Amino acid sequence: MPAPGKHRRPKQHKIARKLAFAGTGGAALALPLIGATTAGAAALQPAANTVALPAAEPAAKPAAEQAVAPLTYSVVGGDTLAKIAAEHSVSGGWQALYAANRTVIGSNPSVIRPGLKLSLGGPAKAAASRAAALAAKPAAAPAAAPAAVKTYANNLDGWIRQSLDIMARHGIPGTYNGIHRNVMRESSGNPLAINNWDSNAAAGIPSKGLLQVIDPTFRAYHVPGTAMDSYDPVANITAACNYAAARYGSIDNVNGAY
Repeated sequence: MPAPGKHRRPKQHKIARKLAFAGTGGAALALPLIGATTAGAAALQPAANTVALPAAEPAAKPAAEQAVAPLTYSVVGGDTLAKIAAEHSVSGGWQALYAANRTVIGSNPSVIRPGLKLSLGGPAKAAASRAAALAAKPAAAPAAAPAAVKTYANNLDGWIRQSLDIMARHGIPGTYNGIHRNVMRESSGNPLAINNWDSNAAAGIPSKGLLQVIDPTFRAYHVPGTAMDSYDPVANITAACNYAAARYGSIDNVNGAY
């Protein structure tokens, strides 16, 4: 209530005029909207009193910020995190992919079930990372001439030398003399030699090949890149040397039946 002797000035109704624009392309339609502080505030004003302003175009975002929705990938049979990370250029490799999806995958990154939905990260970020990597990559040097393919004689000397090169790539110890000495004792250099009289033969797994390896041992110590055939000279030598390295430290330390 106003204080005695004072009069309150009559409150005027304020009318807020707003313009709504609707249009396509550069054209816009001006629609007057009247907002009032009371229910019976004011009538609509004629459209002639309004001014049409061109619709403002939203500022374009930088390319790196435009598409930020994360990509997802559905796991299929035969997939691994490393394979998925490589095929989709995931920054940080399979470790980053696992970290981003640990709650989905679980505690073992080696086990991913077909049908799992994995987040691969933002596409714009991935594209920016690839672009940055390409920009930072130095100009490629002229392609070097392909290295000559090494060949080996198809005899005991060639088989041993080829085996030694394969063993070196896989970190399997052994020397030419150590292999040659054991080959001559076990098979006299015959890659088709087979022992049909000892306990292994009686058990149905005879010793075969240059270094007389039984099939279970050959399969267990087979060296990738060689034939899956215990009669193959190089496959037999490398598997036998791999076994000897695991049990005796090297084929060089073998001086009898092993």
